[in-house]
Amino acid sequence: MRGIIFDFNGTLFWDSQLHLDAWKEYSKRLRGTPFSEEEMLQFMFGRTNEDIIEYAIGKKPDKKLVEKFAQEKEAEYRRMCLARPTDMKLAPHAVEFLDFLKENAIPMTIATMSEWCNVEFYIKEFKLKKWFDVDQIVYSDGKIPGKPAPDIYLIAAKNLGLEPKDCVVIEDALSGIQSAKNAGIGEIIAIASREPVEFYKNVRGISQIITDFGQIDKKMFKI
Repeated sequence: MRGIIFDFNGTLFWDSQLHLDAWKEYSKRLRGTPFSEEEMLQFMFGRTNEDIIEYAIGKKPDKKLVEKFAQEKEAEYRRMCLARPTDMKLAPHAVEFLDFLKENAIPMTIATMSEWCNVEFYIKEFKLKKWFDVDQIVYSDGKIPGKPAPDIYLIAAKNLGLEPKDCVVIEDALSGIQSAKNAGIGEIIAIASREPVEFYKNVRGISQIITDFGQIDKKMFKI
């Protein structure tokens, strides 16, 4: 493998519970009752805000409504992040792994369905410029289809100047894993940040299941 693409939420940053809490809180405003755990798993992870809002209100929203609701929800999420400073850290052994990639000049980027307001927040809070070229990061800009469509990983590989088959993808969401498969990614690693390892054992296309970044076999990369 010549390069690596990281999903961010639930992968480099284990914020799944923060997003769950923020969407549960905000979904009460949208429909009167909070999302259930089952709804969150099926309709939230790896999806765009537009997808989630459409599900919540039961109809396709116009762009202005999406923008309004999404900004309100993401503001609630960032407020929760800053209110829980002990949770504001990268995943176990992620820093060491990112340092290894940087030291060995292995191309890497992030492909996330988060919107720019959150990506900018992550860049600042986690000092991501230390490892990543911000201009190569792929995020939800209102034009890229949500996962499991392959677009986000195809764009990320192109930004690295690589073919998808030469890239590793790290994912936690089933929709993201399917997105990477649909894009023809060479190696897909599932990280069990919220779900147990057993959750991924029957998912086709995964080459490895990890619980922290220290478990990745660095020999898979062409150095």
